[in-house]
Amino acid sequence: MVNRNIPGQSPSGLRATRRTALGLLLGTPLLSGCSTVQNFLGGDSSGSSSEPTPGGPPVQGSVLGEGQVKVGLILPLSAAGSAGQAGMSMRNAAELALSEFRTANIQLLVKDDGATAQGAQQAAQQAVSEGASIILGPVFAQMVAQVAQVARGHNIPVISFSTDSSVAGRDVYLLSFMPESDVRRIVDYSAGIGKRSFAALIPDTAYGSVVEAAFKTTVPQHSGRVAAFEKYGSDRVRPATTVAQALGSADALFIADGGEGVVAITDALTAAGANLSRIQLLGTGQWDDPRIFAAPALRGGLYSAPDPAGFKSFAARYRAKYNTEPVRTATLVYDAVALVAALARAEAAQRFTAEVLTNPSGFTGIDGLFRFRKDGTNERGLAVMKVGAEVGVLVAGSPKSFGG
Repeated sequence: MVNRNIPGQSPSGLRATRRTALGLLLGTPLLSGCSTVQNFLGGDSSGSSSEPTPGGPPVQGSVLGEGQVKVGLILPLSAAGSAGQAGMSMRNAAELALSEFRTANIQLLVKDDGATAQGAQQAAQQAVSEGASIILGPVFAQMVAQVAQVARGHNIPVISFSTDSSVAGRDVYLLSFMPESDVRRIVDYSAGIGKRSFAALIPDTAYGSVVEAAFKTTVPQHSGRVAAFEKYGSDRVRPATTVAQALGSADALFIADGGEGVVAITDALTAAGANLSRIQLLGTGQWDDPRIFAAPALRGGLYSAPDPAGFKSFAARYRAKYNTEPVRTATLVYDAVALVAALARAEAAQRFTAEVLTNPSGFTGIDGLFRFRKDGTNERGLAVMKVGAEVGVLVAGSPKSFGG
């Protein structure tokens, strides 16, 4: 196999290798990473909110780039509130990617789904009718099924930004921050430093259910055991008391929640008599939160997240171009555009096949190493961070390649 760089890639470019039907290997662009916020808008596996709110009239479609390979990009541009703000920020990230990959032979057909299922279906139909050979988006799980139905009818793959693994499937891939990757990385690292007995407190939400499944699968794979496991809702006292009583037989405590939730559950543990300084605290990417860093009881806790260096660089370039801050998940769109720009250099019949997209070597982007699984979900190579006084501190870098 031959591995070579593609000319014209940006300074933070996307690297990838893939085997074509001809048995050749093509090196692709790069994308470069920061700490992750798992659920930025809600409505997916995080369970943080129900649905995005439709806003005003749909935003008129636009075209970015002048390349020959047409790519649909479906975002909630006219949605109300944070969803619409995120949609515009993600659209800007796509434009930034094209400006940094000046030789990209792609043309982005930007469509607004209006934060509705009907709007997503219409956006997909428009993109297909205009010649799109792959679709990026939508953001929310509620819209993915409609887009997938249209795309599959034309044998066009979809790369969505939803975190809900239930919407992944044949030719529908998720390029998002998925809870499973967080769990695998932090448990793997903890086992590597000698932790074998794990206690866990997990919110009783859709997100919690995903984390629970990953946690209970991953711990035994490292010859570990689950010493205590509790889920909590509005009542944190009883679950925290139960776990506090079992911490004597555990050497790590995993809390899968966001900033406010983690602080509240650790307060409940302390009130129940737990000495948290004597056990290794573990978390997910949702621990990348100022409220976590401000809590003395959580100091020294470990969590998995992308290496922050990439997002820091991306955000600086974004600010310079748009004079505003990007949403954290804008990097997903940047990475997706960089990926299709790289793959668009191959022959038409081989650009976006399942074999290419599920290359086991994966791709490297703003948020580090990632690869699509055959079931449409993804796996990420994450770093391990430690809770500091003001920010997360890098403890273990993200892997440079997937094992094997």
